[in-house]
Amino acid sequence: MIMKVKVLSLAFLCLPFLIGGCATRKTSDKTSDLSVADSLLTNILSLYNVEKHGLLSETYPVNPDNQVTYLAEGSEQKKGQEVSFLWPYSGMLSGCVSLYKTTGNQKYKEILEKQILPGLEQYWDNIREPFCYQSYPMFNGKSDRFYDDNDWIAIDFCDYYELTKEPAYLEKAEALHKYIYSGWSDELGGGIFWCEQQRVSKNTCSNAPATVLCMKLYKLTNKAEYLDWAKKTYAWTKQHLCDTTDYVYWDNIALDGKVATQKYTYNSGQMIQAGVLLYKETGDETYLQDAQRTAKGSFEHFTSRHRLSDGKEVLFYTSSPWFNVIMFRGLKALYEVDGNALYVNTMAENARYAWANTRDENGLLGHDWSGQKTKKYKWLLDNACMLELFSEMSELPSVKL
Repeated sequence: MIMKVKVLSLAFLCLPFLIGGCATRKTSDKTSDLSVADSLLTNILSLYNVEKHGLLSETYPVNPDNQVTYLAEGSEQKKGQEVSFLWPYSGMLSGCVSLYKTTGNQKYKEILEKQILPGLEQYWDNIREPFCYQSYPMFNGKSDRFYDDNDWIAIDFCDYYELTKEPAYLEKAEALHKYIYSGWSDELGGGIFWCEQQRVSKNTCSNAPATVLCMKLYKLTNKAEYLDWAKKTYAWTKQHLCDTTDYVYWDNIALDGKVATQKYTYNSGQMIQAGVLLYKETGDETYLQDAQRTAKGSFEHFTSRHRLSDGKEVLFYTSSPWFNVIMFRGLKALYEVDGNALYVNTMAENARYAWANTRDENGLLGHDWSGQKTKKYKWLLDNACMLELFSEMSELPSVKL
């Protein structure tokens, strides 16, 4: 076990004063954060409920003209869906697992096992091998299968197994690992594709969380193959998708070698978490240095100053709640090693501001935490992800920057 290290200079710890002016942050309130998560969970389960299927809707209110934009090109079922796609639904799994972890409250375990997990199994494709979760429930027939969708769920199963010690969850995580690595190929020297049905790009979002998954499975099973895959996947992703000018990760690389240079918080966040997990296991300082460089670069790339209604200027992460929550996983893991609270506290204060100032009359949050842009239809994932964020925030110490 690697002990906590502190390697940041005083100047870097004072970065918010250099970038955003002197902003006083309120102390964390564990009870308040957990109360927000619990309230939001109640609202989601009530408002998004699709009783016919025992699932949840993509938006609230239901948008009859909704057309999702996050599926692969040529995918069917882009509009007119009765229930949510797998990705937003999986946010409920992550959130409830996190709530159970942080509180130990059996209420959340009951919600998981009586509602969320049975609903999840409607997405389980046991026809095409290797078996995995597909993007839309099986009652509608076959749909595309995404390696990254299954990454997130497998990680949740690892976490839930660690809490419950029920073998079925570890078995499912290992089965999903088998599926995910069926997407690895020798093109471009390795890497996992994004979509099984359209093997045209290898994305950070399929490879970085696969590395995290491997490290979690290694911790739970002590099987050397998982550590080997983690190192291999991490190295491939770093080589092909890291922008070495700021250590923030690009989105994907196509089979022709063309890199899609868009940058999203979750991609870098997962490489931060992967680096921390590899560092803690191996003691190799390179992984920690990678994580710290990517965290610093991400903070500078993804935060900007917003002027609030009272005239104050505050740093906000980019408007992309779930992506930011996945980044928070990495930032929190890094904080637990190096003690730098800047990144986690900035995001935590963003979330607390959003809840206090931008939630609607139904107690739901939108896509923009600053509240500068609002939409009538609230996406399930924008709210489901906040269950995890407020739950995980409750474990932060009371700190003023």
